[in-house]
Amino acid sequence: MTMPKATDPTRALRLHQWAARCHALPASAIAIQLAAGDASFRRYFRLQLPDGTTRMLMDAPPEREDSRSFVAIAKRWREAGLPVPALHHVDLAEGFIELDDLGDTPLQECFQGDDAPVTLAWHERALELIHALQNRAPVEGLPAYDAALLGGELNLFPDWCLGEWLGMATPPGWAALRETLIAEALAQPVVAVHRDFDAMNLMVQDEALHLIDFQDAVAGPLSYDLISLLRGRYCRFSPARFAAWTESFRVQAVADGRLPATTSEASFLGRANAMAAQRSLKVLGIFCRLTLRDAREGYLERLPHFLGHLEDSLAGLTGHDTFRTWLADTFRPTLAARLEVGT
Repeated sequence: MTMPKATDPTRALRLHQWAARCHALPASAIAIQLAAGDASFRRYFRLQLPDGTTRMLMDAPPEREDSRSFVAIAKRWREAGLPVPALHHVDLAEGFIELDDLGDTPLQECFQGDDAPVTLAWHERALELIHALQNRAPVEGLPAYDAALLGGELNLFPDWCLGEWLGMATPPGWAALRETLIAEALAQPVVAVHRDFDAMNLMVQDEALHLIDFQDAVAGPLSYDLISLLRGRYCRFSPARFAAWTESFRVQAVADGRLPATTSEASFLGRANAMAAQRSLKVLGIFCRLTLRDAREGYLERLPHFLGHLEDSLAGLTGHDTFRTWLADTFRPTLAARLEVGT
């Protein structure tokens, strides 16, 4: 998470007064301090109570953020035995939520380089958490990760990255690739999907991992959270390591009954690469939209990393040579040149 810009100070005052009322205390008896913000309009404050207990306060303006899904999912997932923060007080009308304080250590702060043993070990533990999530979390009540949603995410790439930021036309081969990626996603078993199972949304407390920012969870493809982790924003693993982890994941999913035993190693790897390509294209578009529409900083510099993920993912698919050629010969040099001159 990134620190947010200063916003309406009266809202922070209202949050302070609300937290005091929740604990039947005068406002002077508690302290709150800005802790973090994210890519949405949510902000987080740390609450300190007189006895030294700390909690996290979420400020999610209701006109900007609908927190109902966060509250509902947090309750269901906690009842399912998943490591999510407990909710202590909720005011959806104000957009204020008090929840467990999980500390200040997102998982990426534990990494020491892509090939470091500690980095690999933490990824193994995060993979175990994905298995727990898929085995325990109910899909009932979650929005469907359907063709419309998948396609809308893919459209972010030509709309925002190509059109709005680079001023480029949609490339040849795009329509065929888009159709393939949607079809490959829909062909997978449906499970509860966090939808941003990246290191920044995994908090480390007492050597255990905890899930946060799960409000956008959907019922969708089994491989999605896998590739969110393995082709996320902090590491770029070799194709061989990605394939090994993907195969280990397939074996466990088959053993748990989440994946048909007839699913071959090659077919699952292909679908994981297709899912990774879909997410990489989405992220390229989202990061441009965050920059251009929402005036957020620090996202354009991450585009080359996800372009690398996209190239790795497409290399694991058959066909789509026209798009791959355009990506290497036209998009990559155009992106590099634009980054040199800034927005």
